[in-house]
Amino acid sequence: MDLSIIIVSWRVKGLLEQCLESIFNETRNLDFEVLVIDNDSGDGTVEMVENNFPRVKLVKSQINLGFARAANLGLKRAQGRFLLLLNPDTKLIDNSLKKSVDFMEQNPAVGVLGGRLLNRDLTLQPSVRRFPRLLDHLLMALKLHHLFPLKKYLALDFDYNKTGVVEQVMGAFFLISRRCFSQAGFLDEKYYIWFEEVDYCWRAKKAGFTVNYYPEAKIIHLGGQSFRQVFTLKNQWIFSASRLRYIRKHQGLLAYLVILILTPISLLLSLFNLKNGR
Repeated sequence: MDLSIIIVSWRVKGLLEQCLESIFNETRNLDFEVLVIDNDSGDGTVEMVENNFPRVKLVKSQINLGFARAANLGLKRAQGRFLLLLNPDTKLIDNSLKKSVDFMEQNPAVGVLGGRLLNRDLTLQPSVRRFPRLLDHLLMALKLHHLFPLKKYLALDFDYNKTGVVEQVMGAFFLISRRCFSQAGFLDEKYYIWFEEVDYCWRAKKAGFTVNYYPEAKIIHLGGQSFRQVFTLKNQWIFSASRLRYIRKHQGLLAYLVILILTPISLLLSLFNLKNGR
């Protein structure tokens, strides 16, 4: 098996259907399997997959496990030499999976690969970032990043037309080699959602692999469709908890304590912005 495609889905039945159609219509000359982990959607997703995509291996969770735990269910069942975590709100074009696997085979030092993410109108969607510094966390926590753009963290100087080694790529299209997976392991399930891919890029690099961006892999990404259905303040809480987890693991106790103290202020600022329609 060349590739295992793992899709975690929650209440995006129509988008998932389009995603699966694009996989089977746009992938050629590749031996692959598709695993869908449904996080108790209750919107007809399970029936749609069972009726329309008999090749898909469906895992039905009775609760919403979050992303990392659900993705690990797929990773445990995956048989491919390469493992792709793919968002359900994506559409593949131009045989991108075959191109990505070929690139990984030709470059065995690459542990994680991200592609060129595109908006609905095919304009570029930024997907490469550097690892966040304490200053970046401070500005985001205090909602000052609109006044002081995070140019370094957001890698605003990155050339998306060139293949290159990067620090992290967005998790919407996240291709992992089996060799890297054997070293870096499963996703950290203490992240409910957010920061799990940043954490994994860090761990892949620590294991001696590179994280690369590859523009020939083109993916239309609608972006964050599942979590737009959740109350915004709850989103902020989940994001804050994941950020604290990441800082504690990779940036030390002092940085963790600083952001921990600021987290209640950050949540109050989020509530203020929500009430004022910002």
